[in-house]
Amino acid sequence: MFLFCQFFLSLSFYLYNTQINKPNFSVVPMDANLVIDGVNNQVEMETPNNITIKGILGLLMANVDTENEENVNNNKKMVKKKVISLGMGDPTAYSCFHSPDVAHDAVLETLGSHKFNGYSPTVGLPQTRKAIADYLSRDLPDKLCADDVYVTAGCTQAIETALSILARPGANILLPRPGFPIYALCAAFRHIEVRYFDLVPDKGWEVDLNAVEALADRNTIAIVVINPGNPCGNVYSYQHLQQIAETAKKLRTIVIADEVYGHLAFGAKPFVPMGVFGAIAPVVTLGSLSKRWLVPGWRLGWLVTNDPNGTFKNPKFVERIKKYCDICGGPATFIQAAVPRIIQQTEDVFFGKTINLLKWTADICCEKIKEIPCISCPHKPEGSMAVMVKLNLSLLTDISDDIDFCFKLAKEESVILLPGLAVGLKNWIRITFAADPSSLKEALGRLKSFCQRHSYQQNGCC
Repeated sequence: MFLFCQFFLSLSFYLYNTQINKPNFSVVPMDANLVIDGVNNQVEMETPNNITIKGILGLLMANVDTENEENVNNNKKMVKKKVISLGMGDPTAYSCFHSPDVAHDAVLETLGSHKFNGYSPTVGLPQTRKAIADYLSRDLPDKLCADDVYVTAGCTQAIETALSILARPGANILLPRPGFPIYALCAAFRHIEVRYFDLVPDKGWEVDLNAVEALADRNTIAIVVINPGNPCGNVYSYQHLQQIAETAKKLRTIVIADEVYGHLAFGAKPFVPMGVFGAIAPVVTLGSLSKRWLVPGWRLGWLVTNDPNGTFKNPKFVERIKKYCDICGGPATFIQAAVPRIIQQTEDVFFGKTINLLKWTADICCEKIKEIPCISCPHKPEGSMAVMVKLNLSLLTDISDDIDFCFKLAKEESVILLPGLAVGLKNWIRITFAADPSSLKEALGRLKSFCQRHSYQQNGCC
């Protein structure tokens, strides 16, 4: 909670001292509770103050000034700069990333059949559940069945579903720092206490397992592991994932494995699904078509129980998750119906092109960062679509923190980056490298120029 309050206080201070419009928000308690107004006897709902990535990126976009002053032969002139966003993990914004033709054909086929205009079962179409089970089983020692799969409206709904069905009075959940902020937001709405464990940048952003053991107690409902990592770009080894599973077993809790970037690994370590270790500790796997198939707007995700020992086969647990699915529904029926063909007929060459492109842009990102002394990358990304870099504020004259840095960068250079505090690390920055190489180079060149202007040194370097 401290980090989120700190974020809003810092952001409020920044907005107060700039010329941009100030949004109407206030710092409120974390829990969403009903409050009675003693004067008017009105009932008001307090909302958790947790930040979201889309929320902060929206504020940054509002601060963009596309007309910037530039010196040309000592004559100042106004130039228009195209906005380049390296803040959102949506590769479809760039033409070099495109979904496979078979995915489009499959959706057109199911839509044109007129067979999938009605409601689907709330847990998902049987053929969709089976296709996802078969797909995930390729990399697992124990075969999944259709009943292990629950189809969701993207991975975000899978997160909300997982936390909702696990919630109980007094529960807490262990989340990685840095991490994806939607977990904390969902936890706040479900009155689940959040406890953060650190990821260690000098060890490839591995989980600090000693911290996990120190934080856990009998009310810990789960440990969340994001692999490949968002926002860090890490890929965990088989050995480290096994250690996480052994720790969960020792603590008598489960692992929520966020694998929305599953298989998007381009470093020395291959992607290993956490479900491989389901016999050691129960695993709830969350995933989607969004990233690997490059269709984030289709909102097709899944929640899967990897449970060879039958922990999740408890009738009460199954009934609970089915009833929750009855409440929240799922993705469009015709999108679900297209999944079997999409999974079965997408050729490996498509995945290979995506991996090669991400490796290329990750390399560009890291090489350009080396040219900017006030920014450092402790661990080269090995997967996913983003990397965390550290700010050295001692080399900058008038930058107070990562929020200030990102807002001024947006205003002066029309480049959008995500402040690290949004994902739990103050004075770090998240850069998304899922962009076309020319735009990425242009954005990082502007970043370098920005740092030069705000440098203490007079020789044009940070």
